[in-house]
Formats: sequence, C-alpha cells, structure tokens
Amino acid sequence: MRSVGTLTRADLAETINHKMGFSRAESLALVEEILAKMCDAMAAGQNVKISGFGSFVLRDKKERIGRNPKTGVEVPITPRRVLTFRASQKLKDRIASS
Repeated sequence: MRSVGTLTRADLAETINHKMGFSRAESLALVEEILAKMCDAMAAGQNVKISGFGSFVLRDKKERIGRNPKTGVEVPITPRRVLTFRASQKLKDRIASS
C-alpha cells in the first residue's frame, strides 16, 4: 500500500509513462538511470544541482567532541561526509504558496 504524501519511483515512472508515452518498463528504466547517475556523481564527490529544484551538496565534517545527552559524557565524533539538500528559491516559493 502506498504511503499518503510520499512520491515514489513508481509514481515518477507512471507520470513519464502518461506524459511522454513511454512504456511502463521504459519509464521505470529512465527513472532508475537518472537516480543511478545522481548516486554515482555523489559517490564520486560531486554535488548535484537540478535547476529550479535544488542542490544536493556534500560536506566533509571534521572530528569534534560531542556529549552524550543522557550521561553527559564527552565522546569524540569521527570525521564524516554528509549529504545536505538546499532547495532552490523557485521550490521554496512554490512550497510557501501551497
């Protein structure tokens, strides 16, 4: 059963199927190929920018000292790479007006 309020790969493929006239298999393959290309780019350390939608930005975080909120004990947090999303102004405007 589909979650309410969640856009899935199948939903994207169905939209491509209806609007572009591709078969369901071709539509799903197209969605998978786009997502794979985005994943490969980010795995290679590249940011992904989709004009009018937003940017997926990789950030390297340095090692730092954190605190366990339950015990108060200080622990080192290891360096890591994180992925953030920054919405474009067009997307922010569209969300704010809905």
